[in-house]
Amino acid sequence: MSRRLLFISDLHLEKSKPTITRGFLEFLERNQNRCSELYILGDLFEVWIGDDAISELETLVANSLAQFSQQGASIFILHGNRDFLIRQEYADRCQATLIYDHHLIQTKTDKILLLHGDTLCIDDEEYQKFRILVRNALWQKEFLSKTIDERQAFAKKARNESQKASATKTQQIMDVNENSVKHLFSETAATKILHGHTHRPAIHETKLPPSQDSSSRDVQRIVLGDWDKLGWFAEIHEEKLSLHSFKIQP
Repeated sequence: MSRRLLFISDLHLEKSKPTITRGFLEFLERNQNRCSELYILGDLFEVWIGDDAISELETLVANSLAQFSQQGASIFILHGNRDFLIRQEYADRCQATLIYDHHLIQTKTDKILLLHGDTLCIDDEEYQKFRILVRNALWQKEFLSKTIDERQAFAKKARNESQKASATKTQQIMDVNENSVKHLFSETAATKILHGHTHRPAIHETKLPPSQDSSSRDVQRIVLGDWDKLGWFAEIHEEKLSLHSFKIQP
């Protein structure tokens, strides 16, 4: 099988939305034996309060990913802003490898930088402060030491507050900062950046101005969509990158 890479993000799987879970399982079934690498770029789940708190849904997803892996695909899971507490224990159940923001992959023609995307939304200062707090190792250790009921209560409260805050913010604030994007391209020398988080699927073509170290160059930023009525994925096959959607049957 020639190298075929698939990228997804922002499925936000939860018990109350079984159609999305079914759409994901059908996606895996369609691509079984047809994929060499599957990258999940954050927010596979709507909420994650610890590897010790998994339910029937998380077990089903882990078993399905493990089966997908056994058919020859390498699976990689990157943390999102909803499921950043996924640990090695759950990744092992999925037969997947945990990766982290600014993960670089190389194809014959491109140097591709993978991230969830929330670190590029620097204009949302309120969110960035919250992100620094919950990504702190001491905060996470203390949170995971609480009972499952306490963690569930915190997650519910944080989710409600996030929804209220988002309702008052402009779309511009919650989108990526273009200067941050250009800086990241320059800093990493990537030819493509691929991320999710903003729920605005698109392929953005950009020409970076010349610098002291290099001449001007053409780059791409590929944004994955969130899964709802449509499922979204990016594909690299025969050195060509494309962005696709498909209908999720109700």
